[in-house]
Amino acid sequence: MTPKLSGLALAMLPLCLALSLPAGAAVVPPGTQLHATQTLVRNNGSEAETLDPALAESVGANNITRDLFEGLTASDNVGRIVPGVAESWKQSDATTWVFKLRQNAKWSNGDPVTAQDFVFGIRRFVDPKTASTYAATFGIFLANGKDVAAGKKPPAEIGVKAIDKFTLEVKTAFPVTFLPSLMSNNNLGPVHQGALEKFGKDWTKPGNLVSNGAYTLKAWQVNSKVVLEKNPMYWDASNVQLTQVTYLPVEDGNADVKLYESGQNEWVYQLPPGSYEKYKQQFPKEIRNAPMIGLRYYSFQTQNPAFKDVRVRKALSMVIDRDVLAQRITADGQTPAYGLMVKGTEGADVTSYDWASWPMARRIAEAKALLEQAGVKPGTKFMFSYNTSEYHKKMAIFAASEWKTKLGLGIELEAMEFKVLLKKRHDGSFQMARNGWLADYNDATSFLALVRCDSDQNNNFNCNRKAEDLINEGTRQVDPGKRKALLTQASQMIMEDYPIVPLLQYSLPRLVKSYVGGYSLENTQDRFRSKDLFIIKH
Repeated sequence: MTPKLSGLALAMLPLCLALSLPAGAAVVPPGTQLHATQTLVRNNGSEAETLDPALAESVGANNITRDLFEGLTASDNVGRIVPGVAESWKQSDATTWVFKLRQNAKWSNGDPVTAQDFVFGIRRFVDPKTASTYAATFGIFLANGKDVAAGKKPPAEIGVKAIDKFTLEVKTAFPVTFLPSLMSNNNLGPVHQGALEKFGKDWTKPGNLVSNGAYTLKAWQVNSKVVLEKNPMYWDASNVQLTQVTYLPVEDGNADVKLYESGQNEWVYQLPPGSYEKYKQQFPKEIRNAPMIGLRYYSFQTQNPAFKDVRVRKALSMVIDRDVLAQRITADGQTPAYGLMVKGTEGADVTSYDWASWPMARRIAEAKALLEQAGVKPGTKFMFSYNTSEYHKKMAIFAASEWKTKLGLGIELEAMEFKVLLKKRHDGSFQMARNGWLADYNDATSFLALVRCDSDQNNNFNCNRKAEDLINEGTRQVDPGKRKALLTQASQMIMEDYPIVPLLQYSLPRLVKSYVGGYSLENTQDRFRSKDLFIIKH
């Protein structure tokens, strides 16, 4: 794992921090016999909205682009940050990093991967014309990134520069000690300029896509499957075991399990709610479950007339019994959440609402009083949007029941494909919506991106400028203790606006065939590159 030093320590040690780590690939334990056929079929949970790394937003899309593309760094199967295209890096001062690229890295068409490919990719990513929903989220960490993403400065002024063909300089807007982790996200990776300019919007189609990851795109049948093949041009191809990976876009957990039981799927994305104990008994050697650095939550559209009043938002959050939700509805090892940060997050403390410890009767009484003060009468109806999935449906039905039986509110449930829900949330064309977040890197700022004023991941449209000032002050700190205190304070302040309903800390209960090697329960971000996996003889 890339060691992390405080900003103060780094500022005091110019040019002294240089890293050169083994990149690794599939680690096959000694004595393990590999199957003659190295192929894997895994469910991805939903149809990918894109295979363009600059535009990829969903977990499903990023799972695939992580195989197709490789950034400066990468995350391995146990969650460690390891070298990607960059074989080493050093920090020359608090806001300047230099990455040395491996000279044997190639694109799938044989072209070398150069520092200029990263410059082109990152400039394109933050360019408002690209319209990436992550441009401000990640761009804010790079010098001039906030202004470029907002269209106030040209993309050429973003803080990345090719020193030579295989050396890339990255300047940050403030001390970013977790930059190697941030750069593992392929939104900040390279793009083959020639392929993009030749094919335009069709550059990510099979036959057109030029990738630099361990795999190439063989087929993409929308709502059916995405098939990847091993990339013979990949710099570490000799250590890549899987020759073909098929991603399925099945959203329904019951259908997912049926495919698994029939042998048509070897990796269930997520078990249906309430089924964990059943399948744990049925498939004891194939059950997989571990806590993630992630949050299940619901978003309020705070600018919608129905939810402009914070008292309404607070009332609805107060009466949901997270213990019942965790123990009886999902029943799969997830834990209740009452704040923005989850356990295991670095850079801020986990906080909770004062009322979380109240008896439910007191919470209901207070919530009713808040609704009365806000002029919301029993029988008032609200719309709740979620993506088609038995899991999210069951959670939504529970929440609707809580709001109806405890507050007398009517909830109309609206289901849709995940990519439709993504657009609806970004457009703000909803009242309440199902949401979830797996950290893109382990730091409090990843979760703060969900609620910051100018963040493109803020689907609730709430803005607390005083908290924003605290976040800005915190990110400029070189003392990690002061930084943590400020970011914790900002998180608490924003959560008093009730822009979201935190529900559960993620875990992903699933079934994975026992012969799939390389799967680890230590991967708290659920990022599994196919290059780290292998099929054991069975």
